[in-house]
Amino acid sequence: MENRYFESIKEEISLLGFGCMRLPRICEEKQEIDEKRALEMFDYAHEHGVNYFDTAYPYHEGLSEPFVGKALKRYPRESFHLASKMPPWMLKSESDVERIFEDQLKRCQVDYFDFYLVHNICREHLEIVEKFHVYEFLKKKKEEGKIRRLGFSFHDKPALLRQVTDRYEWDFAQIQLNYLDWELQDAKTQYEILKSHQIPVVVMEPVRGGSLAGLSEPAAEVLKKENPELSTASWAVRFAASLPGVMTVLSGMSDLAQVQDNVKTMTDFKPLTQREREVLTEALDIYRSSGTIPCTGCRYCMDCPAGVDIPKVFAIYNQYRIDHNENSFRSTYGYLEEEKQAQHCVRCGKCMEHCPQHIQIPDKMEEIRDFVAGGN
Repeated sequence: MENRYFESIKEEISLLGFGCMRLPRICEEKQEIDEKRALEMFDYAHEHGVNYFDTAYPYHEGLSEPFVGKALKRYPRESFHLASKMPPWMLKSESDVERIFEDQLKRCQVDYFDFYLVHNICREHLEIVEKFHVYEFLKKKKEEGKIRRLGFSFHDKPALLRQVTDRYEWDFAQIQLNYLDWELQDAKTQYEILKSHQIPVVVMEPVRGGSLAGLSEPAAEVLKKENPELSTASWAVRFAASLPGVMTVLSGMSDLAQVQDNVKTMTDFKPLTQREREVLTEALDIYRSSGTIPCTGCRYCMDCPAGVDIPKVFAIYNQYRIDHNENSFRSTYGYLEEEKQAQHCVRCGKCMEHCPQHIQIPDKMEEIRDFVAGGN
């Protein structure tokens, strides 16, 4: 397993990080984790050198941290680095900050976090962070040894990122970075801001919630033609991992095959060549023409007050945009409970308050509703 070392971190960190937001589930309708399959994945990853595990308070509707704690408890504490996060949007008072932090230590069955983040900083959440003195509290916990390295995850514009990096002192930062968002969400500028501040980068969404593993057939064919031995997902992972200043690349893996493929990619790691970058650009141009909705399936938009299953609706529609099989779309969409379908969106806008991708969700729901009604 390729490892990265930064003087500011002073630890060898595996280039592949295990993201614990999309663990295998017992059934698709609920967030309950299939522990048998997930433990098998953890064991394989740990045995093959993965030492960075990333969870958060709300992942799997609060079930991720307890499972991660249970899973990692089986390994020597010095053999892994555990990361978790403080969710600003869940804070109603300053006392909530300490309550959640202490609850997380108990959930994860640890005395300290190796890496700890302010979760999902955007302009709205930054106001909460400042109002409840979140940074000051976490800085104190670092001084007490309950946090080894303090950072933040980010979902906003570069201008706000500059403000956050200038105002506070950070050990690392986590941003959404992949070859689609390099320009689409200006991940390039965000990366360069962090690099200029010499802040190690943790990459999230390298495969964009799996969408870059399931490219349209013409786009995937371009990559397969160049190298039939490489998975489509591995191209996306290598794009992120090839960048100087990247400490680890998180992958929200959902089955053992994904773990095995990612471990293979990060073992004897080979950065993208100039030729491969050109091929990836060609595939991206083809994929962009499919017109998919940039949803990563993070579920921050849920629960919808009107009952719509927003990520599921988008996933079904995106598959149609890729394969253009309307019969398959209508069949799959028909299996979705009627009350969870797009026509029940009431345009309340609550989902948009939490969407890291800044998708105009009500407009997209209207688009899907109209397509279902009449097709195009």
